[in-house]
Amino acid sequence: MYHKLFVLILILQQINCNNTPQKTTSSSFQVTRRITLDGDGFWDYLVVDDATNRLYVSHGTRVHVVDLNTGKQAGLITPVRGVHGVALVPALHKGYISCGRSNSVVIFNPETFELLDSIMTTGDNPDAILYDAYSKHILTMNHSGDNATVIDPVTDEVVGTIELPGSPEAVVTDGAGTIYVNIEDKSLIAKIDVKKMEVTATWPLEPGEEPTGLVLDSANHRLFASCDKLMVVVDAGTGHVLQTLPIGDHADGVAYDPDLHLAFSSNGEGTLTVVDASGGTCQVLQNFPTQTGARTIALNKQTHRLYVPTSELEETPGTNGRRAAKPGTFVVLEIAL
Repeated sequence: MYHKLFVLILILQQINCNNTPQKTTSSSFQVTRRITLDGDGFWDYLVVDDATNRLYVSHGTRVHVVDLNTGKQAGLITPVRGVHGVALVPALHKGYISCGRSNSVVIFNPETFELLDSIMTTGDNPDAILYDAYSKHILTMNHSGDNATVIDPVTDEVVGTIELPGSPEAVVTDGAGTIYVNIEDKSLIAKIDVKKMEVTATWPLEPGEEPTGLVLDSANHRLFASCDKLMVVVDAGTGHVLQTLPIGDHADGVAYDPDLHLAFSSNGEGTLTVVDASGGTCQVLQNFPTQTGARTIALNKQTHRLYVPTSELEETPGTNGRRAAKPGTFVVLEIAL
């Protein structure tokens, strides 16, 4: 693996020097493992716990906990209604799950996986969830409530509500007092001051529309937002759109590897867009084939492996316009160099 990493780094350096668009070969990335998990229903966010090398995968009314050393399920957290995301607070030995259908956050023990308590959010349909180490608070982005709930994980009490200019999606922190969140219905990024618990700026993503995934390149102060068929690169200080890049359809997640200087968009059409972000100007290197429905993503920064969940889908859409997941086909694809 390390030899392949070295080869890719040399390729990227050559791209920067020549300033000539090139693509990696189709063999640069590969699906190295298919992690099959039980249960039915749809999925949303997943997160890697680097400290334990575990992967938390949201799935319908449960969260699978996968041991990435073995590729086997190490635990199951259930029932959780309409699970969206997971946030971990290792110092307090707690985890938090946003549950959209019950308008609540469920607290669990990440060592035993037992449910401890639940907290009602101050807005409907809590979606993305974040632990901000700077403020030492948990924040839920309440998609239907157009606000964020702020929770103190020491007391597990709600300590504030942040009003937002629309429906929030993915959220990231710079670890220094600023939080960024996509506003999907207004095609904006909202900048939040966590001390003031208020929005201090809103930045249009035009020509990007309906932003979903969001990630921060801290070293270069850039945000990568996945929109409708576009990745929008934004200056995290000024909010100016620096660049747009074509990506696959139905994207719902973005990851960034700070060591390899690569950004990734997971696209529900069944592709993974790989972007070289090593220079001042980014460029698409590859659209790697994954599987239809693989729209969300997590990165293990220690191993540089990517994880995308999906299921086989029925051919005909249901009454809600979505193709149902076929029972017994849920899988997480592990992708590596």
